[in-house]
Amino acid sequence: MYLKTLHLRQFRNYEAQDVAFDAPKTILVGNNAQGKSNLLEAVELLSTLKSHRVNRDRDLVLDNHAIAQITATLERDSGTLDLALTLRSQGRRTVAINGQSVKRHLDFLSILNVVQFSSLDLDLVRGSPAERRHWLDRLLIQLEPVYAYMLDQYNRVLRQRNALLKRGPMAGTTPEELAVWDAQLAVAGARVLRRRDRVIERLEPLARMWHQSISGSRETLNITYQPNIEPPSKQQQRWSRWPPEQVQQAFLTKISTRAIAERSQGLTLVGPHRDDVIFTINQTPARQYGSSGQQRTLVLALKLAELQLIESVIGEPPLLLLDDVLAELDPHRQNQLLQAISERFQTLITTTHLGAFDHQWLQQSQILMVEQGKITDFF
Repeated sequence: MYLKTLHLRQFRNYEAQDVAFDAPKTILVGNNAQGKSNLLEAVELLSTLKSHRVNRDRDLVLDNHAIAQITATLERDSGTLDLALTLRSQGRRTVAINGQSVKRHLDFLSILNVVQFSSLDLDLVRGSPAERRHWLDRLLIQLEPVYAYMLDQYNRVLRQRNALLKRGPMAGTTPEELAVWDAQLAVAGARVLRRRDRVIERLEPLARMWHQSISGSRETLNITYQPNIEPPSKQQQRWSRWPPEQVQQAFLTKISTRAIAERSQGLTLVGPHRDDVIFTINQTPARQYGSSGQQRTLVLALKLAELQLIESVIGEPPLLLLDDVLAELDPHRQNQLLQAISERFQTLITTTHLGAFDHQWLQQSQILMVEQGKITDFF
């Protein structure tokens, strides 16, 4: 797939901007806070309908305006598509494909596939479990758009169950009423858990291969999905291979053991919203013991594995968005990344200076200057 054009209207700090991409690699150069990351965020929104930076649409709309629009022309093997997303500071967003309004946002997801790698991703190993869950969920939505509906369904059940726990028996919440939501949580949670575990199973060998290549075969990477429920059997640790009914029963069993603590705290303590992804290097937890260089190698391997996995599932190479990340990588890791993407993946790169790129890369790239929400050719 190839992103041909992008049009931004009243989005972030862009009043009105049209960009035509005329090379496989586009370098956006400029000082900080000029709008480089905003452009990549717009592409991300067209892909997943989510921003990894903010949760509210009004934060995406230019100050003193009611709406923002992002439109793009995308070439895929099946033909050319026009995508449009309208964001409102008050009111619901709308999406359209080829000028036709799309009622179900699910039908818009993953028409444009992207892998984003930003300097924030370097905290993926060191950061909180929530960061790793969000990373995994964004990948799953790319591979299986219906997962967005499953995740939303789980979160709705979770909010309702938390509301009942906060009310408590003094406000009339009965054990029978809570049991209804226990069952729904188990069903919805099992769907989320099994799909997360399945994608880790597919991603891990690819990431391990890249990790060994970057580290010179000195290190072995392992990735494990760690739910906060007990597996039905110690002999089989892969949750995706257990029947849904057994996973649901494991949920209900764990819920029964945490019932007193949940009533005391007024919160659901069991479910995918409390799970984690564990990275180990040579059997050592990377979060606590990995050096800065090891952690950078790990995240780079993850991103390269994402590119491979999405391409194998979708059948076309996704776009790669590199947001101010090259400066965080040493020359060896930069070269590994640049060699891997080669001409296969259309790549949008933000940077504050061009010194990180060799002459051949600059010759083969479209270079654009970003300054105060305006984009011009770089000379």
